[in-house]
Amino acid sequence: MAQYSELPVYKAAYDLLLQVFGLVHNLSREYKYSLGEKLKNENTELLSNIYRANRTTKKNEHLEKARENLELVRLYIRILKDTQQIGMKRYVSINQNMEGVSKQLAGWHKSVQNQAHSQSYPG
Repeated sequence: MAQYSELPVYKAAYDLLLQVFGLVHNLSREYKYSLGEKLKNENTELLSNIYRANRTTKKNEHLEKARENLELVRLYIRILKDTQQIGMKRYVSINQNMEGVSKQLAGWHKSVQNQAHSQSYPG
């Protein structure tokens, strides 16, 4: 089992978390304490679920939760763009980071499912 902090998906999600915390700091008060808090919480849960998936043999559940966390982050970021709380340049940058995390989570999830399938049907 790899150290969670060395996982590429963990590093990418951590970078996303730092980017989001910087973004929330600059939101107007109306959004900072509502949507901003939700955004920070979902990002933190995303990291927690990646950590948990790495620690257990039952990775599927935590990977599914992590993917759900990421989709909620994606939704909240879009709302911030649509309400003009963040500009297009920042939106694109965050979206690129989210896409990287999403691809890595999807690949890991698929790998786990394939392993489970091959163990269920040996030979």
